[in-house]
Amino acid sequence: MTIVDAMMRRPRTLGVACAAGAVILGLAYMMMAGAPTRYLGVNIGALAIGLTMLALLGRVAPVAPRWIGGATVAMAGALLGTAFVGTEVEGISRWVTLGGFALQPSLILLPLMVVAFSKWRSVMMTVGMVAAVAAIALQPDRAMGGVLVLGLGTRAMICRDRHSIVTLIASIAGFAVTLVRPDPLPAVPHVEQVLYSSFDIHVGAGLAVLGGSMLLLVPAIVGWQRDAGNRATYAAFGAVWFAAVLGAALGNYPTPIVGYGGSAIIGYTLSLLTLPKRAGVGAGRISGARGETAGALSDRHLAVGLA
Repeated sequence: MTIVDAMMRRPRTLGVACAAGAVILGLAYMMMAGAPTRYLGVNIGALAIGLTMLALLGRVAPVAPRWIGGATVAMAGALLGTAFVGTEVEGISRWVTLGGFALQPSLILLPLMVVAFSKWRSVMMTVGMVAAVAAIALQPDRAMGGVLVLGLGTRAMICRDRHSIVTLIASIAGFAVTLVRPDPLPAVPHVEQVLYSSFDIHVGAGLAVLGGSMLLLVPAIVGWQRDAGNRATYAAFGAVWFAAVLGAALGNYPTPIVGYGGSAIIGYTLSLLTLPKRAGVGAGRISGARGETAGALSDRHLAVGLA
């Protein structure tokens, strides 16, 4: 219980554990579904890439406010580039092909952008988010359009400022565009409609998919309860991934992490960058010898337990 408590105090560490657990449950589903072995390797490789990027980028997190505005604009530019010159299938342009693998940049970048916007807001970030909305409307992608509306709407409900209102209005307009544009792509086995097809294979496969999808929301739920000062961030994080799962349930869109595809796995681990390393950081530090001693003991228990 001490190990569990130590993990609960570290949102990123908890998120890493949830990501790994969801990937493992997804692998179990795919094995029961008879998916190609290559699919399993891709998801495992994506988790390794995502965790490596999280570890490397996490070192510059303290200076994030200095560069996050420019990074948001750059990521929006990548999404716009995908809409115009990405791999096109039946008029839909959501992917880029690298080394023979199709990646969906919106699943990789958009969760990080939305949750970062809930934490740091500026004119440059607002411009970047509006550009991202335009990119999703051009692709078009209803699932990611819904992610934008729910994620930005959650932020606007918690704290109404001009940046939040502008981006929310833009996201609603962009989502409306995706609804009127045709989206004829059928479901791909082991990628879309997994929340339903898994139960047709075996109840165990269905429970694995359902359990893995629920794991994605655990960092948001725990953070909301334990870290009142950063609730807007946790709420946006939970809203983004809930919307992604909901989009997969309502249409032919990738089922995050538990289905085949590395983009959502990398996107989930990258979005953990926006969560505090330790609950309470950013809302005021706990001082006093007793608190620091408890933190040191908690660190030691967690390290031993994970080892």
